[in-house]
Amino acid sequence: MEKFEKLSGIAAPMPLVNIDTDMIIPKVFLKSIERTGFGKNLFDEMRYNRDGTEIEDFVLNQPAYREAQILVAGDNFGCGSSREHAPWAIADFGIKAVISTSFADIFFNNCFKNGILPIVLPQEVVDVLMQDAEKGANARMEVDLEAQTVTTSDGEIFSFEVDAFKKHCLLEGLDDIALSLEKVSAIDAFEASASTARPWV
Repeated sequence: MEKFEKLSGIAAPMPLVNIDTDMIIPKVFLKSIERTGFGKNLFDEMRYNRDGTEIEDFVLNQPAYREAQILVAGDNFGCGSSREHAPWAIADFGIKAVISTSFADIFFNNCFKNGILPIVLPQEVVDVLMQDAEKGANARMEVDLEAQTVTTSDGEIFSFEVDAFKKHCLLEGLDDIALSLEKVSAIDAFEASASTARPWV
């Protein structure tokens, strides 16, 4: 998992509430347990017509937002089923931070495990960020995880809270496997000790 320290990028506005995981990545595409390849189907039903052509007015199909790395969304983002493919699709598209007033708990935690920073801010702040995102590709936001701030294209700064352990994991690029591997010496020592004490096991 890549380290997340400071991000300066285009923010895409998506002022929809209750965007669920099936909207993020429809169940028809859940055919792999690999974490890559899902970005092309992110928001598939909102992004493409039935014949596969792009829906021009969908935000991520607009030229200004094709390279968006930040998503400013409505309330209760990531609700619905607990599919981990949802953050996989978001990350594979290239989005590294999602800002909303609230997230579904499972989706929220899955984001951290997949290198995405979900940021919770009050409605009045999200409204300001949404307006800033609507300026298009010339308006770049900055997300500083170490300082725990979001800065608009006009230089307005907002602070956010983040769990200290989750922050550490993102800053160091540690997913669950990497966290376990940090303890590999202690695990090996325990197994050697246990094997000596109980050789019949």
